[in-house]
Amino acid sequence: MEGAGVTVFVTVQKIYYPLLCIMGIPANLFTFYMICFRKCGMSNTAIIYLSCLAIVDTFYLMWVILIDLTLTFWLLQPFWHSHPWCGILGFLQYGSLYSSSWIVVVFTIERYLVLRSTAAKQHFSQAWVTKLTCMAIVLVSHLFSVPLGWINIVTPVNFTVDGENVTLPRCRYRDEAYSTVIVWITTFLSGGIPIVLVIIFNYLIGYHLCRASNLFTKEERRVMRGRSTRGMLRRTILLLGTVSVAFVVLSLPRFVTYCILRTEYNNEHFNRNDYSIPINVAGDLANMLQNLNSTTNFLLYCMVSRRFRRELVQVVTCKAKVRELGSVLTHTTMKVFSIVDHKASPSSDPVTVVLINLKQTK
Repeated sequence: MEGAGVTVFVTVQKIYYPLLCIMGIPANLFTFYMICFRKCGMSNTAIIYLSCLAIVDTFYLMWVILIDLTLTFWLLQPFWHSHPWCGILGFLQYGSLYSSSWIVVVFTIERYLVLRSTAAKQHFSQAWVTKLTCMAIVLVSHLFSVPLGWINIVTPVNFTVDGENVTLPRCRYRDEAYSTVIVWITTFLSGGIPIVLVIIFNYLIGYHLCRASNLFTKEERRVMRGRSTRGMLRRTILLLGTVSVAFVVLSLPRFVTYCILRTEYNNEHFNRNDYSIPINVAGDLANMLQNLNSTTNFLLYCMVSRRFRRELVQVVTCKAKVRELGSVLTHTTMKVFSIVDHKASPSSDPVTVVLINLKQTK
């Protein structure tokens, strides 16, 4: 990358990361409010998982984007280039990254188990179980992040500032076998394994829903539900695909570039800020995508959930809460994340289904 290109790329990042904080942190906090205090058609367990995800994503934006990246591009000497902040910031960053990734994984696995087993449905539908699960994810995530407080070390580095040579402390990667092992483990625990699990279990959920829809004929489904379930099934699979693709597309590039950086260029003499090296440009672009992942949940909910959009309009326009829709309309695509027992609501034109003349088909 030529000199002008380097300047443009640095300028883009100097604007991108503060803008991501300005938009992402309020969006996550507003999502937390919408999920917890508005009726968006979610079960109690879904509310707990998604609100917890919104909070840990907010902390990720604070530790990684606001304090680390934004200050790096705007200040010559951020405060965390000193003891003990160099280690503490690494611990907080990876703790929030672990928490965000594994909440998505555990939530996806839990939804699959609920679909497959009645016993699992009864167990996981209890709010206290979900709260303990989320607390355990956050605590274990930060416990696994403790070793990451020692992968960086504060060392003096010479700089040229306004034509004068100055020596400033810098929080830099520790070039030792211990750091390499920890980084590899962290790369797979925060990126590789969660990506694979999300893809597998979203596929299993979609496969299970497709099989369930084939148990009845189209006419039987219309009589029992009052409408065809094909459209609902397509929207459900669309939601699963949207969540999976967003997570994978935004996380996979960082996983790949991080592996390359920590193998081919894993030494203390490598200048990570030299954008004439293609892997540095690719690595920073991958980081930009990864960090965007912590701000997209609000847009995903708006795109795929009719109830979420309706409540959002009610909040923005300051209108009173409207009457809840019937059970048919509330079973939108978001219901794949809110499987609970519903009591059948009375209909103005009830339909009674009677099975007669049962014959065994070959």
